[in-house]
Amino acid sequence: MKKFIDENFLLNNETAVLLYHQYAKDMAVIDYHCHLPPDQIAEDKNFENLTQVWLYGDHYKWRAMRANGVPENYITGNKSDWEKFEKWAETVPYTLRNPLYHWTHLELQRYFDCYTILSPATAREIYDECTAKLQKPAYSVRNLLRKMKVSVLATTDDPTDDLVHHQKIKADGFEIKVLPAFRPDKAMNADDLPSLIAYIKKLQDISSHQIIDFDSYLKALKDRHDYFAANGCTVSDHGLEQLYAAVYTDQEVASIFDKLMNQQELSAQEVLQFKSAMLYHFAIWDHEKGWVQQYHLGALRNNNSRLLARLGPDTGWDSIGDFQQGPQLSKFLNRLDATDQLAKTILYNLNPSDNELMATMIGNFNDGTIAGKIQFGSGWWFLDQKDGMTRQLNALSNMGLLSRFIGMLTDSRSFLSYPRHEYFRRLLCNLLGEDIENGELPDNIDWVGQIVKNICYTNAKDYFNF
Repeated sequence: MKKFIDENFLLNNETAVLLYHQYAKDMAVIDYHCHLPPDQIAEDKNFENLTQVWLYGDHYKWRAMRANGVPENYITGNKSDWEKFEKWAETVPYTLRNPLYHWTHLELQRYFDCYTILSPATAREIYDECTAKLQKPAYSVRNLLRKMKVSVLATTDDPTDDLVHHQKIKADGFEIKVLPAFRPDKAMNADDLPSLIAYIKKLQDISSHQIIDFDSYLKALKDRHDYFAANGCTVSDHGLEQLYAAVYTDQEVASIFDKLMNQQELSAQEVLQFKSAMLYHFAIWDHEKGWVQQYHLGALRNNNSRLLARLGPDTGWDSIGDFQQGPQLSKFLNRLDATDQLAKTILYNLNPSDNELMATMIGNFNDGTIAGKIQFGSGWWFLDQKDGMTRQLNALSNMGLLSRFIGMLTDSRSFLSYPRHEYFRRLLCNLLGEDIENGELPDNIDWVGQIVKNICYTNAKDYFNF
């Protein structure tokens, strides 16, 4: 019987062990999409205790605690940090077979050299040991990133962000590239007119442009796009239920914008036309600058209206949606490709039933100009676990070129999330090792090992020009 999370964790054959330890393990990390707060990197923050670095803002853990019957005041409420950690420790034994069980113990091991299994009996010991370490300079957020061999990370930033924290990080000479990513979801959210109107006012204030019509709105957003580029941004990101590609004319969109500015209710079709127009313009700007555009598709958000009203968004009330992705995705990409204005693009799906759809869709628009120009992104959110990542790797292998894949990202708000890259690398090596041992791939370790290194690091480095 194998030891729990030993050095050959998830590596179930000798070739996988060789591939991981010789080719994958020591590769640097490019985290091209995450939600880490740049202000904490700028100040090189030391967290006060394990709860603050581990549980604050982590709705993966919050959902598990709620499912285990933990009251909300021990999750997002006013209980002390120790009391919240104690409830997490009570929950962890019940997370077996959930990826949280693996991530929890990988993070304890990799960051804190703590190999104790977390439970109510060990909670105090682990909390005190890790909290004491977090007070040391070696556990500041910049050193946590160094410890995980991060070379580049891209945060997620609204067009109205001033990027002063990114500027400070660069001015400090921090050797890890911390780059902004342009995330304009709020700028196109015509489903919520009061919020959109408030956003337009905020954009007007920061851009110093009077916004009176759709053209001036685009001008203000384009200026922010330019500002992001001047501050090192080369990546955009969009979190959408599905791609929007409704037919519209410029006059129709101008009239829709006038209506929303006058707080007149929009029809469902007008909302779709507005969103479609905004996405198209963003994509054109991305192509002009040679950026990479990312589309995270398929989340059904904010399902629990009672608790959403109490706690707000991004607190654990989202799930996998079952939207029809194919037709609109095809129309959107085809419109851009038809005029040769389709930027490098990464598509992420949240519903695993769309894996094969995504894996074949990228092939429609890979035009030979760039290896892997259109990418089927790594297993995302609910799918960034053993089964989800393996299914994504298999779909891509069967219908595209796994060898040109740009690999894993964290998509996380936590500085302790980087063992997810290790998790992915182990699964990748296990998959390829199994094929070699089954005689499905030649026993050419040097070549397969190079492919492993490319997927873990080099492909992303080349793709993003980092």
